[in-house]
Amino acid sequence: MRLSQGLSLLISISSIFYVGLFSGNVSAKYPDKPIIYVVPYLPGGTNDNLARIIAKHLSLKLGQSIVVENRAGAGGTIGAAFVANSKPDGYTLLNASVSNLAIAPQLLKVNFDPFKDFVPIGHLGGSRSVIAINPKIPINSIAELIDYAKKNPGKLTYGTSGNGSPGNISIEYLKLLAGIDIRHIPYKGSSQALTDAVAGTIDIVSDPLANSFSKNGKLRALAFFGTPDAPDLPGVPSLQKIYPQWNFSGSYVMMAPSKTPAEVLDLLRVSLNEILKDPEVIKAINDLGVSTKIMTPSEVDALIKGTFNTSQKIIEKAKISAE
Repeated sequence: MRLSQGLSLLISISSIFYVGLFSGNVSAKYPDKPIIYVVPYLPGGTNDNLARIIAKHLSLKLGQSIVVENRAGAGGTIGAAFVANSKPDGYTLLNASVSNLAIAPQLLKVNFDPFKDFVPIGHLGGSRSVIAINPKIPINSIAELIDYAKKNPGKLTYGTSGNGSPGNISIEYLKLLAGIDIRHIPYKGSSQALTDAVAGTIDIVSDPLANSFSKNGKLRALAFFGTPDAPDLPGVPSLQKIYPQWNFSGSYVMMAPSKTPAEVLDLLRVSLNEILKDPEVIKAINDLGVSTKIMTPSEVDALIKGTFNTSQKIIEKAKISAE
């Protein structure tokens, strides 16, 4: 009797092992091949630089290669659409600027639904964008910028990574609040806009990368937004203090296609949040003008929807279009 019971127990244990090994439990083997991490912009911009920091450290955490792949165009929606329509297995992820999901789809016909086709993995950080001007122009403050723009409507130009980008929305927001006219020059990436601002081809930029250019004197910072303070830019005011009603900022989030297995999402979320607590990662991200802040998936959803609603009002009032 005891022998029979022992054999039954052994068979039961073997069956459990067999099912666990061959039932397709994703978390037991994920990731067993390289992960593609899509950047929906050209190399060299904040989105791209941030993605490479995340990919490097997350790869070490997961023990698997993470390949950054740039798929630029159409305000970041080409890369976003590629991920949205990829197999939901955790091997194709998106390094999204919130504008890819909350702004561009309001201006362009896109091959994805920003609220149905993605699921959040986590919040990477909020960008501290700096509104900066070529230092050869004798403007030293937002007040002087507004005064000059009112006296010279349409003379000043500003460059961004494209129509509907956070830089575009932010300057149009400023124009509405201040009652001024500054011409927009859209580029395919923020690095190109910054290069031309430094060269004097355009006058103004609004971008996180303008932070470093302002510190080395190649641009002059007039104001910033998106973070509570800017200790490395002494004397530069926050737009939230100049305009208390200011409620727009940019953020970066990691997204996966919807229907990605829950166990894969859990692993990615835990791993991402762990690296975002690493002092080395925090410093590297802060150096880009981005402040790390861990959020829950529901908080990321609320952030995207809130940005969508705020941007919608600015787009309508400023008559922003994709053209």
